This record gives sequence, structure tokens and C-alpha cells, in this order.
Amino acid sequence: MYLLLCAASLAQEPSAKPANATPLNDKAATAKTEEKPTLPFQVQLLETRVGFASNGDSRKEVHTIVKINDLAGARQFSRLGFDYNRAFQQVEIPLVKISHANGGTSEILPSAITDAPNPAVQEFPAYQDARVKSVRILGLQEGDTLEYRVITKTTNPPLAPDFWLDHTFDRSGQVLEEDYSLTLPQRLVRNALESAVDPTPTPPLLAKPRLRMYVSPEVPIAQARTIGDELDASLIVYSWKIRSGDLKKDAGEPVAGESGKPDIVISTYTSWSNLADRLSHFLAPRGEVPASIQKKLDEVVAGQGSLNALTAIYGFVSREIRTVDLPLGSAGFRTRSSAETIADRYATPEDKIALLSALLHSRGISCEPLLVPTSANAREQLPRPSVFRDALVRAVDGASRYTLDPNVEVAPLGVVKLAVRGTRVLAIEEAATGTEDDIWTAVPRELPFAARQDVNVKAAVSASGELSAVVKYTLRGDNELVLRMAFHQTPKERWKEVAGLLALSDGFRGTITNVTASDPMATKEPFTVEYELTQPKFVDWSKKPVRIPALLPQIALPDPPGKSAEKIELGTPLDVQTNLTLNLPEGTTVQTPAATSVTRDYAAFASKYDGHLNTVSVSRHINFLKREIPIERAPDYNTFLRAVQNDQSQLIVLSLPETGQENRK
Repeated sequence: MYLLLCAASLAQEPSAKPANATPLNDKAATAKTEEKPTLPFQVQLLETRVGFASNGDSRKEVHTIVKINDLAGARQFSRLGFDYNRAFQQVEIPLVKISHANGGTSEILPSAITDAPNPAVQEFPAYQDARVKSVRILGLQEGDTLEYRVITKTTNPPLAPDFWLDHTFDRSGQVLEEDYSLTLPQRLVRNALESAVDPTPTPPLLAKPRLRMYVSPEVPIAQARTIGDELDASLIVYSWKIRSGDLKKDAGEPVAGESGKPDIVISTYTSWSNLADRLSHFLAPRGEVPASIQKKLDEVVAGQGSLNALTAIYGFVSREIRTVDLPLGSAGFRTRSSAETIADRYATPEDKIALLSALLHSRGISCEPLLVPTSANAREQLPRPSVFRDALVRAVDGASRYTLDPNVEVAPLGVVKLAVRGTRVLAIEEAATGTEDDIWTAVPRELPFAARQDVNVKAAVSASGELSAVVKYTLRGDNELVLRMAFHQTPKERWKEVAGLLALSDGFRGTITNVTASDPMATKEPFTVEYELTQPKFVDWSKKPVRIPALLPQIALPDPPGKSAEKIELGTPLDVQTNLTLNLPEGTTVQTPAATSVTRDYAAFASKYDGHLNTVSVSRHINFLKREIPIERAPDYNTFLRAVQNDQSQLIVLSLPETGQENRK
């Protein structure tokens, strides 16, 4: 990750960025200069000094000078915000100064600096240590130069004495000069050099950490010097000075920070197994569950009737314990006890994972937490907690294996987000043994049930040309989870906005009213959404004849594969059925198009059109049977794709009798 004010992503230190400012890896902000000559702002100097002690304590100082080029840049820097956790961190802002374009300078008064709980924890007293120190900057104008300095001190972080860091230099052109220095205990650096020639494994837990270090070959060789320090007898300082354009980026290459390969990485974790073992003491507690919790657990299981213990416990943790939306690792991976979490009825992602693991373990159900990495190549990098973005639990109940995501709150049993399925995740095991590949395990790609989507549209067109329709969705699968989350996270009085976005995505236009949905937390049954839609001038009967499309959602299929594709990805097997019943003014003449039927071993599509009296009926059905097919079948797939697209582009021809025309007038 590369944010504007935090050149290094330190697990023990807060991310720091100006509120409402664009991160340096944002595509809109990193357009090539020839495409957008004037940036809203230009970072003239980004100077970062990071230092670690052998005990895991650290200090980071960021000094930034920014030239404001226009009012948009002034708005982005109208407030600076720095996240931290006061349980083991302190943030100081000793300098905020504006050099005005018309001459003179002004410094921000201490009263402009505020320290408040992170907005995500406003309602949750147990997590008030998650803070944001912010600075409000008034009077910033085009042509001004803003300078500020931020110091973050970390003392006794939860995972000490281990520490880690990753940093990626800017390649966007927004930063003219970036100076970066890293101070480390020389003894640990010597160990890092020795480990390069001595691959002998070390014990999982060491009294003192053993450092490993990686520097991208694209980055110039660092300058190094040795100094003395009161914390460690001898320190070594690595320094880099990077100017805009020093690091070349090939055309089409992702912006710095998106590739998942930082320029500088250090870590005291000797292996992924070492890291998994360390985190298991927080995320996979194995101690005895207190008697009070056992009693509560008995009530939960008994209250769910015929459901087995795993289903009952998962339902309780996912739906009864509210998820506090803090990023993974915000508390340094320190977790609270099961009793505290159950008493408060809310928890961070780590605490919910720890609670679910503890409750399942207490019932004799085998389980282990899973950490989801930010990039597919994470396991090829040095082991460190900062590469993970999400947490899951894998449980085994008899012959059945489930991947559980209690933090989503509305995920059916065994359903995780589409982006996670099929990826390799780190299994958090105590005293993990075996090869590195053994603890990197794949999340199943399959859903625990068949994915289906039914859309029924009942519509009418009046003699005046107004359309009124009732659209109902019944879903099971990936789209179900997306809609459950959207309706769950949106207040009921704003459901119309969610339905409006759904209608637009399916090609419906008009005014949305009377939106209803099933309970997003009732996950044992398919999720349903229904809304009414009106469009006053849908048909102009003066045109002879009138041609309208079938009022059904367009069934989306993957685009034809590119030249470099190795296979054709069809996605999760899915059965889609759409139906339309359209009532027309009495006497309307209807001409329906021809039906289509095309069948392959990987998918089948069929449509049917019928016009009887003043009613039109349309059905389209597609069943995706395979997840992927070989690239050699591209010509056949293209034929199938064209057949479906041609059918969906067919129009229904209508003609209103003259008496109807007169009534309309």
C-alpha cells in the first residue's frame, strides 16, 4: 500500500494520509503528465525516517512539502488525518505551516489539532483506542505550499519483539523527490546477511527476533552508515533518494503498490509457519471456555432446534455479534476474551474469528483461522502480517468441510465472497509443521448449494404509453450475497436507492417505488427483492409500428477471450431464469420474434416468446454448467455468445388500433 503521507506501511505504526486526499496509487491521480498536465497538487518532498529497536519498538517521522496547484488540491489537503492505536502508539504533529503564494507564512495553531476515536468505533466503547489525530487547515489557496511533520512512536506492540515493514516508492510522478531512510540494529542486520548463506531453520519463537530483508532490484543501492544509539549499541542506517522518473514503469504496468511487490521489505519472521504459530495464540485460543460461556453456548445450540452445533454457533457469532469495521491488524492482532465479546455483542474481525474458533473448539469441532492475502503472490514474499486483508475460519464437521466468514454477518453457511474463493490463504496453526505449501491452502471455489437467479417481471403499458411494472428477484449464490450485504448495510428508508442501482444495472429506467426485501439475515432461504417501477412515456403510440425490447434483465456472459488468454472463464455455475408478462391495451396487435435454443456442454440457452390477445409472455433461460473451458474452444464459444446476444437484441412489434389511438389522444 502506498498512501500520500505514509511512505511505509508499518504494522506497528498507523497509516497516515490527508483526509479526502487521493492515494498515490489511485488511477485518476496518477494519470500520465501528458494526459493531465496539471495535477491538483505536487509533492515536492516526501521525507521518511523509520527506525526499529531490537525489542520491536519503533519511531517514524514523515516530513512532507506539498505545492497546491488548484482548488481541488486545496480541498484535498483541507484536513490531514493520521490513524493510530493509543494502546501502544503516540502521534505528534510538531509542524504544520503554509507558505502563501502572495508572500508570508502562517502556522497552524494547536487548537486546530484534534484527537478523536476512529469513526468506525464511535458506537463501540471497547475499541476507543483506535484513534484519528487530525489537523484542520483553513485558508489554503492555489499556489500555496503546505509543509508538515508527523512523528509516530510505537512502544510494546502486541507482537513484539517481532516487527516488519514494507514500502513502495512512487512511480506516478506526483512526488518530485522521495528521501527514505531505515535504521536497524546492526546485530539483526548481520543475522539477516548470515541467513542468506545459512538456510538452517531457526526455532519458531526466539527470545530475540532474526531479521530478513528484501530490496527490489529496480531500486538504487542504498547508502549505509553505522551510528550509536542508547537503545542498541550499534545501528545501521540505509538511505535512498529517489527522484521523479528514476524508477521506470512499463506501459500498462500497474501503478506502484498494486502489484503486491513492495520495493523494500523487512521482517523478523523466519517463515510463514513461524508467523502462523505466532498469530495462533491470538486468533485460535485453545484454553478452556469459562463456565458462563459454556452455559450461553448451550442456550445458543438448544435455541436453534434441529440445527447442528456448527450451524448454530456460526449463526450466533455472525449475526448476533456485530462487526466493527476496522482494518485487519488495527489493534496489532491483540484479541479480547470470549466473555468480553459476548457481553458487548460487537467485535473487530479478529475478535469474531477468535470467538468463533474458541466456541467451535469447545464443542469438539475441528477448526482453524485463515488469513486472506492482498495479492496472489503474497506467499512468495517475506512473511509478515501486513500482507493480509481479511480473516475466515475453516471448520470440519464430520465428513463436511466449511469455509466460514462471520464478519460479513449475512453470509449463508459456507459462503464467502467471490473474490476470495479459489485463492490461497494462510492457515493459522499452533506449532505449524511441514513445508510452506502445507499451510497455504486453497479456499474451495464451489458454493455449498446450486447458484440460481430468478427474475419475474409483471408489467403493463397503458393507452397513454405509460409503463408500470413489478420486478421480483429471487437469488441464491454470489449475487445473493452482494444484495444481502447492500440491503443489510443500508437503512430501510434508503432501500429505494439500492433498488434503483439494481434496476439501472439490469437496464430498467423509470421511477422506483414500494421496495421490499426479505430479511438479509435469514440466510437459510433465498434472498428476495421486489420493487415497483413506472415510466410515463415508455411508448409513443403515434409511431407505427412500435418496437420495444423484452422487459427483462440482460443476461451477462463473459466477453470473447483475448489473444493472450489461456482459458475462457465462465465463472461460478449458475442457473438464470427470467420471465415477463406484459399486459397491453385491448386490441393491441402483437408480433413476437422467433425463439432461440442453443446447447453446449458448458452452457445452454433457450428463449420463448408468445403473444396472445393483449398479453405478451417472454422467458429466457440460461444455465452455465462449467466454470471454464479450454481456449481452443473460443470459436465455438463466440458462436454461442452471438446467439444469446442476438436473441436479447430482438424487439417485440406492437400496433394499437385506431380506437386506441383516439383514446390516447
